[in-house]
Amino acid sequence: MQIKRNRNGREVEYSDLEKALKKIRSSFISIGIYSFFLNILMLSSTIYMLAVYDIVMPSKSLDTLFVVTLVILIFFIGMALLEYVRSRIMMHISNKLDAALNKRIFDASFDMVSKYPGKAGAAPMRDFNTIKQFLTGPAVFAFFDAPWFPIYIAIMFVFDSVYGFYGLGATVIIILLTVMNERATRKGLEHSNSVYQKSMEHFSNTVRNVEVVEAMGMRRPLFKKWMEKHFEFIQTHTEASGVASMYTNASKTFRMMSSSLMYGVGALLAINGDISPGMIIAGAVLLGKALAPISQLVATWKNFSSARISYRKLNELLLEFEEHSQKLTLPNPEGRIAFENVVVVPPLGQKPVLKGINMLIEPGESVGVIGPSAAGKSTIAKTAVGVWHPVNGHIRIDGADIHQYNRDELGQHIGYLPQDIELFEGTIAQNIARFREEDPQKIIEAAKLSGTHDLILNLPHGYETKVGPGGASLSGGQKQRIGLARAVYGLPRIVVLDEPNSNLDDAGEYALMMAMRILKQRGSTLLYITHRKNLLALADKIAIVRDGMIQMYGPKEQVIAALSGNAPKNDGAQALENESNKGVDSE
Repeated sequence: MQIKRNRNGREVEYSDLEKALKKIRSSFISIGIYSFFLNILMLSSTIYMLAVYDIVMPSKSLDTLFVVTLVILIFFIGMALLEYVRSRIMMHISNKLDAALNKRIFDASFDMVSKYPGKAGAAPMRDFNTIKQFLTGPAVFAFFDAPWFPIYIAIMFVFDSVYGFYGLGATVIIILLTVMNERATRKGLEHSNSVYQKSMEHFSNTVRNVEVVEAMGMRRPLFKKWMEKHFEFIQTHTEASGVASMYTNASKTFRMMSSSLMYGVGALLAINGDISPGMIIAGAVLLGKALAPISQLVATWKNFSSARISYRKLNELLLEFEEHSQKLTLPNPEGRIAFENVVVVPPLGQKPVLKGINMLIEPGESVGVIGPSAAGKSTIAKTAVGVWHPVNGHIRIDGADIHQYNRDELGQHIGYLPQDIELFEGTIAQNIARFREEDPQKIIEAAKLSGTHDLILNLPHGYETKVGPGGASLSGGQKQRIGLARAVYGLPRIVVLDEPNSNLDDAGEYALMMAMRILKQRGSTLLYITHRKNLLALADKIAIVRDGMIQMYGPKEQVIAALSGNAPKNDGAQALENESNKGVDSE
């Protein structure tokens, strides 16, 4: 564990971003070395002007002119090579950072959305890209070149003290404008970025529900709602950019003015005999070189501020969501699921939805979960597969807490069909195979098991039919059936289905029941949420959930008998149907 001390003197851990930057510190040192030689070569243009005006012109020697011109050409070629190498090193740094952190940030983005569902999952990647763009842009070179301005000023003092003090004063004013720019725009840019992110989150959520928006004529009111947020962004961004533009323009104008007046100062000194004519031009060039990196910092300060904000946000994210440790590979699960006094509070929620759930499902058992709306049924499904974490208690798979498993390894043995089906951008075959290495035999087996094979063959390109994000080109029933094929891919040991027949027609429901029967026959453990009696016929056990608690759990016949007060079996089935039809969980 790498520790540092913060401003308050307290020991804090380095984030993974800081650790990655420390590892490439040698590359930054290399850039500093290249910048050293590059800035030395930059003096060659000043020396060339002095040679031309103070040696060649008085002597009128063409040989001397040829020699100094040849030397300066060699120096400029060297400068070009150094600039190229320096740029390549920065690209190497950016790529090395990407290789070191892309998976880490990808995982942290998922963790962030799981904990804070309303946040944009792509924001960390955007922040990371902002940092990388800054590292490969011109602004970062200005930070390496800026420390050289004292050398340029010192040479101006060698020419004449008036030259030196003039250049020093101009540089100080440019630096003051830079500091004032940073202080004046920092808070405004941070607030503007925050408002922009919220505005884009609202826009994304609106577009995602285009069907509802179009069907019920909600486009105009939602546009007004979005414009409220967008106008706030425009206002804050305009204010921050206006202040930054004022300082940037002031700095640019002052730099041009001071460079032009330098010729006048040089002419005055030359008239008095304090400097040579060549020093007039050389002094102006030196001042331009001294002010160039400072002016570059001012011009790109907005990019630097954005990169710094992104750096801080990314640091906070990586510190909040630690890297997933490499876990010992446990044996493949047999399918035993145990809820041990499980209490679950949904992300951003304050009250528990599940309140001390205890339930044991043996390998190969089929358990149907019913109950009224908002009873906690979907939460049971999400918790069973590890999507939501208990604040108290444990979910155990074959005796081990579910979070002791490697998620990638355990996921291959779990099939999950949520209420809201999401298909990912790619082919249907890729979606069914969960974007792992495609096994055509397993893909077709899963499609046939879910009754989806013929449906897929009737699509324009069969299994190679491409679907957009969310499967926009498919109907709700088609997405649900393909989602079922994905859930049963590879015949997983544990299958969790949340309202699996909510969008299915009679043919689709028949295919679903056949798939569940086959999974039972092959020893898979089934946990499914339903409110339809025909699916409950496949259950070995039934759990009745009400107000976040298990009201009744046991073998199907016993639960039916208890609900009906020991009534005949057919009356008990009717009582069970009445119970399940009291509401559908909408959580």
